[in-house]
Amino acid sequence: MNNADRIYIAGHNGMVGSAIVRQLAGLANVELVVRSSSELDLTDQKAVFDFFENEEIDQVYLAAAKVGGIYANNEYPAEFIYQNLMIEANIIHAAHVNNVQKLLFLGSSCIYPKAVEQPMKEEALLTGVLESTNEPYAIAKIAGIKLCESYNRQYGRDYRSVMPSNLYGENDNFHPENSHVIPALIRRFHEAKINNLQAVTVWGSGIPMREFLHVDDMASGSIHVMNLDLKAYGNNTNAMLSHINIGAGVDCSIRELAEMIAKVVGFEGDIIWDASKLDGAPRKLLDVRRLESLGWKPKVGLKSGLGEVYEWFLANADSVRG
Repeated sequence: MNNADRIYIAGHNGMVGSAIVRQLAGLANVELVVRSSSELDLTDQKAVFDFFENEEIDQVYLAAAKVGGIYANNEYPAEFIYQNLMIEANIIHAAHVNNVQKLLFLGSSCIYPKAVEQPMKEEALLTGVLESTNEPYAIAKIAGIKLCESYNRQYGRDYRSVMPSNLYGENDNFHPENSHVIPALIRRFHEAKINNLQAVTVWGSGIPMREFLHVDDMASGSIHVMNLDLKAYGNNTNAMLSHINIGAGVDCSIRELAEMIAKVVGFEGDIIWDASKLDGAPRKLLDVRRLESLGWKPKVGLKSGLGEVYEWFLANADSVRG
């Protein structure tokens, strides 16, 4: 990094953005630039362009997004595709117009086809049909990759994209309907424990396999990728390899996850599986060999990570329950 690089973290109050802020704040010669959603509406093109014109940004971490679990993606597809398209298009184009050379776009493993070979390699992008429950969100994330790739091809920018597996950690969303699986289960088992319930019902069959990465590892991996020299990163204009996977490299079934969380929380009742509800894709495991070959591996194991998240939830329960 150059002396006192001004680094803008879009979405700094979210789970991923806040983790990136925590890690960048410990580095020398870094000046962090952040704006809350009330200060800067990222779906407002003029507001975003004015911000970039006035702030002299050197680097961007694009972690801002509308996110949610299966229920939210299925119920609010218009909001998921519109808001994510607008956020990424406004930021990436404004960065280019204001001569920001380095940007990192954070995507999602849902970009890969539903029936793709496991583990999912970067080159599997656009080789098949997407999972229907989150297709609008996935299309928006694919568009973000292609925006970065296109500005690299046409203008010689260094805009990179990372695709994480399912994330969890501090500052997660614990809303009873719109959250991802880990915070949803933590909240459900915790409330069942304190209310002395004998059973908890969980959506789906419990059979699907998922990979989970602690958000601190995601932040570490993102910063690692941003600071790789371009030769090591590879061809960032390649139509199928301009992005890179970030994951734990191992997965577990949703049933195993639920049992693990119940144990962490201390819920001793029964777990009932409602197989009439959506399961999503049967398996989602990223091939992370490319990033490992570039010198990065995760450090936080799932069991210890879940324990840390539950402790954080307990300490912040009044503000995160929604």
